[in-house]
Amino acid sequence: MPRGIPDSLIEEIRQHSDIATVIGAYFHLQRAGTTFKALCPFHKEKTPSFTVNPVRQFYHCFGCNAGGDVFKFVMEYEKVDFMTAVRMLAQKANIRIEIEERSATGGPNKETLYAINEKTARHYQQILLQAAEAAPARDYLKRRQLPESAIADFTIGFAPDAWDTILLRAAKQYSIADLEAAGLVVTARPDDGTPGTGPARERRYDRFRNRLMFAIHDEQGRVIGFSGRILDKDASPAKYINTPETPLFRKSRVLYALHRARQAILEAHQAILCEGQIDVIRCHLAGFTRAVAAQGTAFTEEHARILKRYADDVILVFDADTAGQNASLRTAAILFQAGLAVRIAALPEGEDPDSLILNKGGDAFQKLLDGARSVLDFQIDVLSARDNRASEAGLMRITAAVLDMIRRQPNAVYQAKLLQEASSRLQVPEEALQRELRRGTQAERRPEQAPAGPEPVPAVGPGAMAGRPAPPGESALAEHLIAEPALAGLVRQHLPLDMITTPLIRQLIQAILDAETAQRDVMAVLSERDTPDRALSTFAAGVLAAPSKIKSAFATHEESLKSLILGIRTQALQHQRKALDARLRASRSGTGPKLSAKEEKLLETEYLEIGMILAKMKSWATALPIL
Repeated sequence: MPRGIPDSLIEEIRQHSDIATVIGAYFHLQRAGTTFKALCPFHKEKTPSFTVNPVRQFYHCFGCNAGGDVFKFVMEYEKVDFMTAVRMLAQKANIRIEIEERSATGGPNKETLYAINEKTARHYQQILLQAAEAAPARDYLKRRQLPESAIADFTIGFAPDAWDTILLRAAKQYSIADLEAAGLVVTARPDDGTPGTGPARERRYDRFRNRLMFAIHDEQGRVIGFSGRILDKDASPAKYINTPETPLFRKSRVLYALHRARQAILEAHQAILCEGQIDVIRCHLAGFTRAVAAQGTAFTEEHARILKRYADDVILVFDADTAGQNASLRTAAILFQAGLAVRIAALPEGEDPDSLILNKGGDAFQKLLDGARSVLDFQIDVLSARDNRASEAGLMRITAAVLDMIRRQPNAVYQAKLLQEASSRLQVPEEALQRELRRGTQAERRPEQAPAGPEPVPAVGPGAMAGRPAPPGESALAEHLIAEPALAGLVRQHLPLDMITTPLIRQLIQAILDAETAQRDVMAVLSERDTPDRALSTFAAGVLAAPSKIKSAFATHEESLKSLILGIRTQALQHQRKALDARLRASRSGTGPKLSAKEEKLLETEYLEIGMILAKMKSWATALPIL
């Protein structure tokens, strides 16, 4: 297992995480006999096709084929990686896990950094609510009409005007190195040209001083950093100071308030993207809980990929000035490249979401969202205001920019719709735009074309089988074995597993055989052998969910299993015989390597022997001596 977690601990967490209880905590499950059913959370449906099996501890959707074990469900529903899912389930099960996460260069332990940030956030919050020196900050929040509920929900605090608030408090429990790694303490060395090195030449102090503090959370709600806002608008320091890049805080990957917004985004398949933290908070207070913002940096491709996990559609709500317009178009282009649908809600001049909701109410903001315009509509208006579209040169420049935007959208249907819209708005024939789009795309690709080489081998996983279904006999074999593990001996004795052509089925059958030998649960063995993306558990869930396909009134599991073994071995022999025939034909026709007379004779003999074996594969009785 990754990160040094022993298999025994993974299994302990799995055993203490009943899948029906875990999933039932997210949404209502309806009992249906020995299983539970619900509307699938991973795709839209009207009739429940999502099944949870508490006996075998797996889930499967017959509508979209989502499925797996309890770890896979948390990964998919929470949009987290395997290690985070392990932590979340361990926490729910009250199982303590010690994971060594120091880097090869001796970097800090992430769990320690999470603890430092969490305690610091609570300390800042306590100062804001209780300390006399935080009165200006409380007055500021009152003027901005941010209630105490927002302070609690968004973990807002105050860093006093002192150099050692965190140093005095946290250094009693944590090392200076860890406080520096968390971005809370700065070590400075005077650059005055005097000689000397060592601690005596260093000065340590708090990074955040006399600032309103906004805690920054990751997608799971853990505090990973801070953004400190200066209260005195006339002061010379920067308006905002953010936590620097740390092992936890990567501003290109952080969306403010996503931990509070992601469920609403998932349910609506839509996100509202704002520019500032207070704008996001105001949106949430007004019921627009789909709002998030980039944190301390321009919007990045990583931000877009994160949003893509949760949403299909993004509405941009940026300032109406030139900088806001440019930011809207730049962000829209990045979101387009991620395959998202994008609209732009143009704010009135001088307004931001915070002021609009405060001054005119949530209905006004909802109206703004309802009237959000397409990216092209917004782009053409902005560019037309800056350039003379009536001139030929101006039209060419605007058209080139519009086509560059369209080119970024990978979805062919959406791209076709955008071309139609551009044609209508620019009054240019759609065929001409299509030609220019193709020309520009070819010009972009030409310099990057590399010499042709071998195609990469696709990764093994459920998706790899989408285009080439597994042979029915192999799937049925796995289903029979899961239904009757006691029959594993038949397969072990009479079917070499290298005859199973589908890698995932081969791994699944091997796990079933090993589980039967060790008298262990199949899902436990699969859990130990699974990859971080839980591909094997996902595939196994699909097989486990399908025992009804193999029920027969005419044959027992053992009889069916014998028939399947014969079928798989027959198919393997037929492929082998066909390959021999192809080699002989190629040699005789001159289209392949020339074989000597002796070699041809050997191949002919092997071909005939396989034919005789195939004749005996008609029944188990005649095949058994050969098997």
